[in-house]
Amino acid sequence: MTLSPLNRERWHRFRQNRRGYWSLWLFLGLFVFSLFSDFIANEKPVLIHYDNGWYFPLWNDYTELTFGGDFAVSADYRDPYIAEQIEKDGWMLWPLVRFNYRTINYDLPAPAPSAPTSENWLGTDDQGRDVFARLLYGFRISVLFGLTLTVLTSIIGIAAGAVQGFYGGKIDLFGQRLLEVWSSVPTLFVLIIIASFVPPSFWILLGILLLFGWMALVSVVRAEFLRARNFDYVQAARALGVSDRTLMFRHLLPNAMVATVTFLPFIMVGSITSLTALDFLGFGLPPGSPSLGEMISQGKNNLHAPWIGLSVFVVLSVLLTLLVFVGEAARDALDPNRTR
Repeated sequence: MTLSPLNRERWHRFRQNRRGYWSLWLFLGLFVFSLFSDFIANEKPVLIHYDNGWYFPLWNDYTELTFGGDFAVSADYRDPYIAEQIEKDGWMLWPLVRFNYRTINYDLPAPAPSAPTSENWLGTDDQGRDVFARLLYGFRISVLFGLTLTVLTSIIGIAAGAVQGFYGGKIDLFGQRLLEVWSSVPTLFVLIIIASFVPPSFWILLGILLLFGWMALVSVVRAEFLRARNFDYVQAARALGVSDRTLMFRHLLPNAMVATVTFLPFIMVGSITSLTALDFLGFGLPPGSPSLGEMISQGKNNLHAPWIGLSVFVVLSVLLTLLVFVGEAARDALDPNRTR
């Protein structure tokens, strides 16, 4: 795909901002790394070769009888007896960390929360779960939640702003009054009320935050459409019979997206921060889920175990800082007043 001269110029300006450019690649690298969390930190082997057969515990559930055990229950591969049975006539390929986010280590050198060891790289929390595994899975779910919420809120916000700005008049007036009323609704209180009778989950939280998050881009897109709807080329296209839909999304939207794209990294920062805050307050993901906010709460409740609070602080700081740097670089690259 060949970029236009204008987009090549923007990409060049983005690359000139070394901080933002390398922050983008570092963020993408960390995100891709977290997508393979199941292969990096898991209580199950990635691959088993036993009795001339191949087994994939990450995708299939095998019983102890499969590997010479005594009971028709799911095999516990960390059990020394099952491990010995498999190694008699085969081998296991383990992930780097032999714990996932919910695995409890019952063989700790000290009562939980225990300090970092060669087995638990960042120690354990107060329930004996591996901190590194929970951070890895928590990073993944936070970024996926932030990306999903950013995309959905952007679609709704851009569409609402485009309709308001393009048509103006009563539609714009009604839309502005709706925004004023809707933005005054206390989001936290609504979450508390809903959480009192509906068990929270990823999709319920996403839906609730989507109800209030779509307003972030409306004013930006609305202003761009109000400015550009009376341009000569728009009036000429209208005189030629071009439909309103084509005018909005083919001719006006690309101009509005220049200002909109610069907001996306900051909207994602807000989405991740909202999820973390809700988890910290206990209104977020279900108990036991890999959550950065829940780990912050654990760090607060276990000040004698500083590895918990410090670990999640570093992860959150790096994640949000990288996104802010990317947003600043995108803002500078798309600024029409800047030159090479």
